[in-house]
This record gives sequence, C-alpha cells and structure tokens, in this order.
Amino acid sequence: MPGPPSHDPPPPFDAGAARRIRDSLGMAPGHVAHGMRASFGMGHITPDTITAWERGIAAPNPGELAALAAVLWCEPTQLIGTPRALREHRLIRGYAAVDVARAVGMDTAEYEAAERTGVWTGDARQSGALASVLGLSVRDRLAVTGGNGRLAELLGEAVSTRWQAHSRALAKLTGIDRKMLEAPLRLMHQEYQNLMTATLSRGMVGKSASGEQGRAYLEGIVDRFWTLLGM
Repeated sequence: MPGPPSHDPPPPFDAGAARRIRDSLGMAPGHVAHGMRASFGMGHITPDTITAWERGIAAPNPGELAALAAVLWCEPTQLIGTPRALREHRLIRGYAAVDVARAVGMDTAEYEAAERTGVWTGDARQSGALASVLGLSVRDRLAVTGGNGRLAELLGEAVSTRWQAHSRALAKLTGIDRKMLEAPLRLMHQEYQNLMTATLSRGMVGKSASGEQGRAYLEGIVDRFWTLLGM
C-alpha cells in the first residue's frame, strides 16, 4: 500500500515509464520494494505499493520518488510526467517553496497561496524571475502565471477576424518575435475559417455542425498554437 502522507504533494509521476524501466531491468515489483526497504529504510514500501504506482492508483512522494529512481538505476526526471501546475515545476527541481519565493522577491505566504489556488499575483519582474528560477518555457510561464486565458482570447479574435491586427498583442504577451507568429496565425486563421464556411451551403444542420466544430477548435486553440510553434 502507499506510504505515509507527505506534507508536499507528489510531483507528476509517469507510471508507464516506471513500469517500462523496471521491466527493462528484469525486476519484479517485489525486487523494487525490497531495494527501497533495504537501501533507504522505507519499511512501508511493499510490492503492492509499486504496483499501485505503476497502475496510476497512487504516486510516490518526493522522497519515495528519489529512492525509486535509485533502485531503478535512473534519474528521477525519467520517472516524472509533464508538469503543468506551478507546484509541480517546483517539486521537479527539488526547491522548497520558501527558496523560490525568496528568489522571485515574494512573500512566502503569497507564493504558497499562488501554488494552492493557481492564481499568480506577481508582477512582470517577479514573473520573469520565476521563469528563470524554475527554467520555465514561454508556454509553461504563461500557464503557471495565468496568461492562458488572455492568450486564448487573443487567438480566438485573431482566427475569427484579421489575425494581423492581433500579432502585436500576442508578441507582447508571449515575448515571441512577431515574424515567428505570422505563419502559425495565418494557418490557424485559415483552419478556423474553413471550418466555419465548409458547411454553410448545407442548410441549418450543416451550420449547426460547423458551429460545433468551430467551438471545438476554439477550445483547443492554445494547444494548437503551441504545437504549430513547436513548443
């Protein structure tokens, strides 16, 4: 069964990677559990614990993750999934909340509230410092500092009207050169307009289908934007 609760939530765990690495070493869950008990004093770890982790039923806490990686002869980062939330980015890098808060010039309580609520209250300078400390990509920086809402809004306006009129605002928001944005915005505008016009000649049923496709496109517009940019 899973071990004792940790004060910190677990980092995003890649259950499939853990299973694949264990299989490649020819180890059974019992071997892994024994290694964690014998080498790291984790008496609460059983074969059922390993199986639960690999099935995604539970996840190791930061200390257990480090021990698991050592037993599997791999880096902890190989067992970590894609981080999304601010806390996950911090945990992956092994920083304490107080250290990140100090580095970005923010009160620790305010920083912890940002992690807990998902609402970033830092200014532009603090956001830049956060990205530097945690090694955040442009995509991750916007996600953890609450910029995705504005990004989705601007992209929606760009594909439904004239994309050229929104390139400056998008460049300012993302920090990406306007010329790099031209090709993705042009293609997204074309994709969206094609969806909205393809079935207009088929009557109300076609219009309804077209509208649904358009809404679905807008719902995934942020991911589509980053995909086209290769980020």
